[in-house]
Amino acid sequence: MAMNEPIEWSSDGSPHSLRFNDRYRSRAGGVAQALCVFLAGCGLPERWRNASAFTVLETGFGLGLNFLTTWAAWEIDEQRCNILHFVSVEAYPVAAADIARSALASDSSGEADAALLARVRALAPQLTRAWQGLSPGIHRLRFAGGRVRLTLAVGEVLPMLQHLDCAADAVYLDGFSPARNPDMWSHAALQAAARHCRAGTTLATYTVARGVRETLAQLGFRVEKRTGLAPKRHRLEAVFLPASR
Repeated sequence: MAMNEPIEWSSDGSPHSLRFNDRYRSRAGGVAQALCVFLAGCGLPERWRNASAFTVLETGFGLGLNFLTTWAAWEIDEQRCNILHFVSVEAYPVAAADIARSALASDSSGEADAALLARVRALAPQLTRAWQGLSPGIHRLRFAGGRVRLTLAVGEVLPMLQHLDCAADAVYLDGFSPARNPDMWSHAALQAAARHCRAGTTLATYTVARGVRETLAQLGFRVEKRTGLAPKRHRLEAVFLPASR
């Protein structure tokens, strides 16, 4: 059975989760957040350049803006890797119409590059056409002649992470707030994500919650606070260095 998580759209065009009573993206805009927090936080696009393939693992697909922004950045990069594989877990997928609406909403801060933002909006219809009728389980979608691959694991984060078979070069942790969605940030879930990492895998997230920082450090990540995207003061960058444990 297909699943469509309801979205509440506020008067300023911001999407909110009724289930978690939380925002889907930064007040600065979803594309700006994807660029500043996740791509830059994981060293992209530099780290995928001239590689044969590059894999991003994400917890919390949400409205798909991290995927669309990563795809857009890959597409306009002349030194891009040959294959971009984006693997994401989402327990409560939204309707295709909400993905389309989210991509069309302007970034209020103006911090997102205009050309990249335009490319995100142009790519969104390809995602929404492929999105129709998603049900629980593993879905494999292909774009850009098969060079961009989206593996979407629809289900609760822990069993999905345990079931997935991938080796991540970068990890985006983008669930709802740890205070509102603790299962996404549990020791077990973060440990399951770490099992997909190898030495040098980069990780990024918007949260600097102490429990998340301490768990990542225990699992073998070197964790550093960085300047956040306003209005947030900080964000996290991490590198998996298992030999340091």
